[in-house]
Amino acid sequence: MKIYDGRKIIPGILIAAVIFSFPFWLNFGKAAVPPKPKLPKEVKNCVEPTTFMRTSHMQLLNEWRDIVVRENFRLFAAPDGKEHLMSLQNGCLKCHESKADFCDQCHNYLDVKPYCWDCHLAPKENK
Repeated sequence: MKIYDGRKIIPGILIAAVIFSFPFWLNFGKAAVPPKPKLPKEVKNCVEPTTFMRTSHMQLLNEWRDIVVRENFRLFAAPDGKEHLMSLQNGCLKCHESKADFCDQCHNYLDVKPYCWDCHLAPKENK
């Protein structure tokens, strides 16, 4: 028996490479369509600029939670000088009324499971 038998090993490696790379080839060129969350019409500015909110809204919500719970301070002074209530349900969801049309669009696209709704009641959607 030979230690190296190229007639069996090389085809085996090629077959394994094809099997392991099959999911990549199957989905090649089929990128998912990016979400288009429904934005509120009457509000022009959020509490922070759009680029910040796209990337860092969860950190902001975590900071708000800590400030509200630990320090009982409830107003946020935005960069534009306006004050906003630091509240997911009574602040954010007043403008972004539909969780399905706004929050879930991006979270589902990115396969992110935020833990907001572990404590907060999910809003009832308007039918």
